[in-house]
Amino acid sequence: MTAVAGRGSLVEGEFVFTAEDFSQIAQMLHAHAGIALSEGKAALVYSRLAKRLRVLGLRSFRDYCALIEGVDGVDERQKMTAALTTNVTRFYREPHHFDDLRDRVMPALAERARAGGRVRLWSAACSNGQEPYSMALTVLSVLPEAADLDVRILATDIDPNMVAQGADGAYSEEALEPAPAVLWRRYFDRAEGGRWRAGAQLKRLVAFRELNLIGHWPMKGRFDVIFCRNVVIYFDERTQERVWTRFTPVMTPGATLYIGHSERVTGPAASQLQTSGLTTYRLGAGA
Repeated sequence: MTAVAGRGSLVEGEFVFTAEDFSQIAQMLHAHAGIALSEGKAALVYSRLAKRLRVLGLRSFRDYCALIEGVDGVDERQKMTAALTTNVTRFYREPHHFDDLRDRVMPALAERARAGGRVRLWSAACSNGQEPYSMALTVLSVLPEAADLDVRILATDIDPNMVAQGADGAYSEEALEPAPAVLWRRYFDRAEGGRWRAGAQLKRLVAFRELNLIGHWPMKGRFDVIFCRNVVIYFDERTQERVWTRFTPVMTPGATLYIGHSERVTGPAASQLQTSGLTTYRLGAGA
């Protein structure tokens, strides 16, 4: 059934979706995840959330808005966020970052780890795990014994479904193709259905956790490397600056931050993070 045009629906479809409905959803998403939605995204919001209305047996977006704003809407707010989050990822995406990690950053970190020191890396929006496993493969290419030393990679994402997929660590051979074959064939094991699953050393190196970048960060230690790529582009300018500013206190002196190709560090953090390559920043030693 098509929504009646005269009822002010932004999108023609099964359910009436008014500007007020869109505004409530956009405000909720911004408050929960920091993501800013323009009204130009109305069709996308409708198509993704109409599926949730059908699953829940709801008759209108007005009912859906009432649900997510109510005291019993916590679980559905999480599902809404997952539905509206873009999870575009691939192994060795923006490969110059992994080249820099291997050639410039890892030699000194490997020396520290071999001397008994602590090394920590963070994939701050890990999606289904392809980024942190790419980081792990890069670490292992320089430091094959990394899993036996005090070297660990934290992989976090707001979407629990993505976190679960990453922890499972199973991918098609096609997905793995951008990674160096000599590495992924060594550290991934054959799995069912022609897929490959992250092997023991990768699983020991990478820990997956659910985390909201604009929420509470429970981590106590600092990081030597942070990947936060193609995420803040979905935030408004103020939220972007807030995220960049939160990174610097959890970075060790001289630590490296990698960001997305269309992103740039702005706000107070810009005075502390020095450009050291293409969309690559280094925390000043005195920060």
